[in-house]
Amino acid sequence: MKKEVVGGLLILMIGTVSFISCNRKAHNSLHSSTIVNSKASQKNPYLLLISLDGFRWDYLEKYQPPNLSHFVKEGVRSEALIPAYPTKTFPNHFSIVTGMYPDKHGILANSFYSHEQEKLYDYKNINTATDGKFYKGSPIWLEANKANMVTASYFFVGSEADIQGMHPTYYHTYDSKINKEVRVTQVINWLKMPENERPHLITMYFADMDKAGHDYGPGNEQKIKEALFELDRHLGQLFKGVADTGLPVNIVIVSDHGMVDLPASNIIPIESILNDSLYHTVNNGAIVNIYPHQGVNTEALVLSLKQKRDHFEVHTIEDIPGFVNRPKSIDWGAIQLIPDYTYYFLQGKKKELLVKNNIKAIGVHGFDPKHKEMHGIFYAKGPAFKTAFTLPPMGIVHVFPLMCEVLGLPIPQNIDGDLEVVKSVLK
Repeated sequence: MKKEVVGGLLILMIGTVSFISCNRKAHNSLHSSTIVNSKASQKNPYLLLISLDGFRWDYLEKYQPPNLSHFVKEGVRSEALIPAYPTKTFPNHFSIVTGMYPDKHGILANSFYSHEQEKLYDYKNINTATDGKFYKGSPIWLEANKANMVTASYFFVGSEADIQGMHPTYYHTYDSKINKEVRVTQVINWLKMPENERPHLITMYFADMDKAGHDYGPGNEQKIKEALFELDRHLGQLFKGVADTGLPVNIVIVSDHGMVDLPASNIIPIESILNDSLYHTVNNGAIVNIYPHQGVNTEALVLSLKQKRDHFEVHTIEDIPGFVNRPKSIDWGAIQLIPDYTYYFLQGKKKELLVKNNIKAIGVHGFDPKHKEMHGIFYAKGPAFKTAFTLPPMGIVHVFPLMCEVLGLPIPQNIDGDLEVVKSVLK
């Protein structure tokens, strides 16, 4: 998520602040080709997209956070948002803003090997996470840019990558240490900008529920509720601040996946299947991608791995379950190891540490979206949306065409999402 000067166009610098992002220093410079709304785009609606990472579909009813509950009561919702497989953060966030399944938009998982780039993509590596060559499709801020519309992002997957050589007009380098109040204040200040410079599309990201879920497991109701109510308090400030601007802002709230408890005893040590002499391994916990070395017989390797089965199954890309459409990308690897539900591949030392500290369970995700614990949320409110309306569970790729419709943008033809699935939420 690095910044580049794009296409020889003007650069808008709104402060240059040094942040620590994933233990690396990066400069927060803000620029894009569109720095002033065209007269036509000034007439378009406003849309605020908020991602609540790891917010499971049932948290709202179970804990009833006041501000979010009031928001949903006055707006629309789906019974659940069904993520793409694997149910991981980076592929699903990029599905939200492109309307494509991971096999098409290219971000297959949090980590994978790219044959085209001949390197490992790792979401924790700033050099690959910010490299636009890994990202296919056209995220919503690029579609807005084509319409000469100013955009902004306070963290969102892909916003820091130079996709097609562009970024949102204003964006920030991800830093988990930036508190929620700072983010909320910045969004409100963006909406207070002069009309010709004011962003019509803003994206936000909060990791609170994902962190609480991983640290304690969703079964720890006290910790989940504490994190949720703290997040809800800041969401209430955001809702009030948006309302106080008097602007007709449509707000869409989503999450990328749910969460399930992982008993410490169900951790499968990844070391048990490693064999660097035969293949390269990329571990995403709920799926392990195997890339055989040149000359290694895949069928023989499958048979060998099956002999090691202990609460996991061995698949080839031709027979792997969990996908809406049969995957075609060679970047999945020739073989995939899929643990049984609520089992998970991690380093053996992680398991030892949990046992040593008497931690019975943590939270994980990534499993086949047929499991309801993997489902997330879709809520929306604003002048474009009905009131007190509920949709059945919907796929995550359908959020994108809905956002295009709300913003008055053409919907790209090559996406997987379908406006017909969700347009009933609109007035």
